[in-house]
Amino acid sequence: MTKSVICDIDGVLLHDNQLIKGADQFIQGLLERQVKLVILTNYPAQTPQDLHNRFASAGLEIPDSCFYTSAMATADFLKRQPGNKAYVIGEGALIHELYSAGFTITDINPDFVVVGETRNYNWNMIQLAAKFVAEGAQFIATNPDTHGPNMSPACGALCAPIERITGRKPFYVGKPSAWIIRAALNKMGAHAEQTVIIGDNLRTDILAGFQAGLETVLVLSGVSNEADIEAVPFRPNHVLPNVAAIDFL
Repeated sequence: MTKSVICDIDGVLLHDNQLIKGADQFIQGLLERQVKLVILTNYPAQTPQDLHNRFASAGLEIPDSCFYTSAMATADFLKRQPGNKAYVIGEGALIHELYSAGFTITDINPDFVVVGETRNYNWNMIQLAAKFVAEGAQFIATNPDTHGPNMSPACGALCAPIERITGRKPFYVGKPSAWIIRAALNKMGAHAEQTVIIGDNLRTDILAGFQAGLETVLVLSGVSNEADIEAVPFRPNHVLPNVAAIDFL
């Protein structure tokens, strides 16, 4: 039986918006064989159309429907919770997903404080978010990443002052949460035991797949290297130099 595939982006398919060697042939092969595929990213500030355009600029056409982001997963998660008002710290892609899911974006008595990623973070946002969380709003974050390229602050870093002020930790929707993996499986109508996750980061991609019961493939074209494997209490099923070396799908 052909396995379904969940695949990370940065460090697996792209590096600095350039295709990693063999990534185009790998993805084109999956698409041509109509393998169930979700390209999954923790980054919440781009829509599927944005991601389509990013890959197209690098020379690879991927349908919008293949992409699933932590912003999309956050909206799917919140739809399952009571309440429909959210105070949001994030960019347009996250706000769009919440609007589309029927949420009201407000700074008046919100049911949720939702943190994504933004370059416009400020004192007022921290103060309001902490106030709402202290008053009982549920604290939700798209992903736990603390930083991106060039040490740019990411969602986990933006959550830190709110957490310190209130003493409450957010629920992180993105990897390594098993929840986003289950949501990705639901999106493509696949089962964990017949799905492979491919990633470059042991502590997000591989840990998420391990916790959700997927077969895991660590590629050494991004964050983690072979020496890092000895520092974690779990093991990927496969360790390969890049996606071009995957020959069992």
